[in-house]
Formats: sequence, structure tokens, C-alpha cells
Amino acid sequence: MTEQKTISLSRGELTLRYQTSADYQLDELLGFAERINPKRAFLFVSKVLGRHIPVSPDKMRQAFTQLATLIPDDLPEPIVVIGMAETAVGLSAGVHQVLQARYPQAILLNSTRHAQAGELFTTFSEDHSHASVHLIYQSDDSTLQANVENAKTLIMVDDEASTGNTCQNVVNALRQAGMSKLEQVHLATLVDWSLGKKLGKKLGETDSNIFNDIAFFRHHLLAGDWTWTDRVNAPAVTMPNVSTTEAGSQPLLPTGNWGRQPTRDSTSGLDFLLQGLHHTLRQRQLTLASFAHQKILVLGSNEFVWLPLLLAERLAQYQADVKFSALTRSPIAIHADSAVTSVIKFFDHYGLGMTNFVYNVTPEAWDWVLLCVETPQDSVDEIWQGFDNVMVISPRLKT
Repeated sequence: MTEQKTISLSRGELTLRYQTSADYQLDELLGFAERINPKRAFLFVSKVLGRHIPVSPDKMRQAFTQLATLIPDDLPEPIVVIGMAETAVGLSAGVHQVLQARYPQAILLNSTRHAQAGELFTTFSEDHSHASVHLIYQSDDSTLQANVENAKTLIMVDDEASTGNTCQNVVNALRQAGMSKLEQVHLATLVDWSLGKKLGKKLGETDSNIFNDIAFFRHHLLAGDWTWTDRVNAPAVTMPNVSTTEAGSQPLLPTGNWGRQPTRDSTSGLDFLLQGLHHTLRQRQLTLASFAHQKILVLGSNEFVWLPLLLAERLAQYQADVKFSALTRSPIAIHADSAVTSVIKFFDHYGLGMTNFVYNVTPEAWDWVLLCVETPQDSVDEIWQGFDNVMVISPRLKT
């Protein structure tokens, strides 16, 4: 059954038509807010992604699993799972991990907006984004890189899809870079807003799609379409400059490989982050047992969210009340009646001089806030030093 909803925002009205599933209703998956972005005025705010709204790790895992189970068996291999920075890199890693029960050799490869050591494989553009340019790196391992280039199935994971343009840009860029043997592309999103648009085909259909020579399929937890109507005399917005792909002046610490380069084991860096946690606990004369029955918020940072989520799951084993969210470079307007009601602004910890944000987080409301960064502890803005209950966790080599 198709339902309809209209959301009134200061710059216009967003009208949705959507089809719900047995697993999720619209208000279980999404809230709505306004972007500070002249390209697109509205934002779908996920309630299961752990990005702009604190979410329990269990709820995030459930969404990862539900989405992964929609992807069919018997896909041609090699398989590459690719996630979109910054919002979907944790989602892609979660989907990839679930898929490995069926496809142990599946490779994870996320886009990034942070320049890395290593060789670029390709770049592509996400036209409506606040930071449109994405980088994709190749593996230092020639055998693994050959598997990437010989992939027969590409599974693109994102939080949402609207026009299919980003998916098309990604696939075109990868093919031009050498991924020439693709037979299937699967677009796996929490929400697909391309209902009624001929982007792909359902299993068993044979009609054409955006790729003439590659079978293209869509998988999602909710499907619909939207129309946006500008408000007359709507206020103009000026978006802060957050589009850089520079490396920044702060070093990236050892974190293993969780997907910025091709990998089969996205958990390889967890020990480094746990070592950093233990180091910080020793400094405060605490132990992991100190978190028992405490209210804990684990904050990932920008693209560095997957290993912090795994850490959050570890803490939940101590019977702590754990939620997960993340810092972001995405500028969002604050409105009391939207899904984004508060913001803390600060300078990024990569040394780019860029404003970063965390939404819907009041540090005083938590017993402990664990801010996980992939840069040194002293790289974070001094605003975080003003909270006695905030611990900055940086990866550390075992000593």
C-alpha cells in the first residue's frame, strides 16, 4: 500500500509517497531536517544509522542485517561491496560483514574524502552533496587489487538513493579505472526514493535500466518518491566550505584497514582502538568494569565510525546503556520541530580548519562520552576538554 506524508520546512514543502515493509514503518526509519545547502534544502535523517541521532548498536545491527538479507544468493564472484563516504561507510561495513557468512571472499571498499597514502584507483562526484568529490583507493596487495578489478558483482551501499546519478557515477568511474568484468550491480539502501523511476529492475525482469550491459537491481527497507516545492521568498542559505579532499595537518594513526583500501577483514584495526581505550582508562584510573550500568555515548568521527561502533558493542557487553552517533562535516539547520534540534560546532581534528558538527547530543546527559578519533588525542578542538565526562580515544599500537 502506498502512503503519503507532507513535511513543512522553512524553505519549502517535501511531499512523500512511500511503501512500507513489514519490518519498518517510515517513522521508525526517518526523521526530517533542513540542509544548509543551496543544492538541496531537505535532509532525510536516519533513525537507524547512528549518524545524526544517537542509536543503540543493536538497532544499527538489525538494520545492517535486514538490508544484507535482501541481497540474493548465487551472485557471480568476485564481489566488491562499496560504501559512500561519509554517511554510509559504517553501513557498508556492517552489510559486508553480514554478507561474508554467504560470501567469505567479498571485498569491502569505501570511498573517502580524506587523502591517504597509497595509489588512487578512481574518483567520482556526488552532485547534490555538501562535499561532492569522492576518492577511491586501490590495494597495495596486487592479488587483492586484481580481485577488485575482476569483480563480477558490485554491491553499492548507501543510506538513500533518489535519482540513481551517484550510483551511475560510481559504476562509470570504476569501469573506466579497470573494473571491466562487471555482470551485476546491486544498489542496497536503507531508503530508495526512486519509486516510479526506471533505474533498475526487480529479480526476474528483463527490461532495460541505466546500465545497458549490466544487470542492475535495487534492495531497500523502504521505497518511495518525493517532490519538493520551494516556498515563495524562502530564506537564502550560504553553505560553509566543507568540500575539501585534502589530508590535513594531523597524522592518521594506525587503525588497520576498515575499508578505505580494499579489505576482506574490516575489523583488523579494532585492537588498536581498544588499546587506546585502555590507555585512556588507565590515565583516569578506571577499568572497563567502571562502565557497568552507566549511560554511555560512543561518538565516531566523520568517516571513522566502523571501529568505534565495534567498540560500542564491546561496551554493551558490560551491561552499559550504550548509544552511538558521530561527528560530521554536514551542515544542518537547527529547528525545534525537526529531527535535528541541537548542535555543537567546533574545528575538525584533521587539521583542515574546517567546521565540524555533532547533532542531538548534550554531553551532560551521559555518564560518559567516548569520542573516538583516528588522529592524536590532542588534535580535537578544546571545546571537548570542557566536559569532565568526555574521553578522547585514539588508536594506539600495542606496547
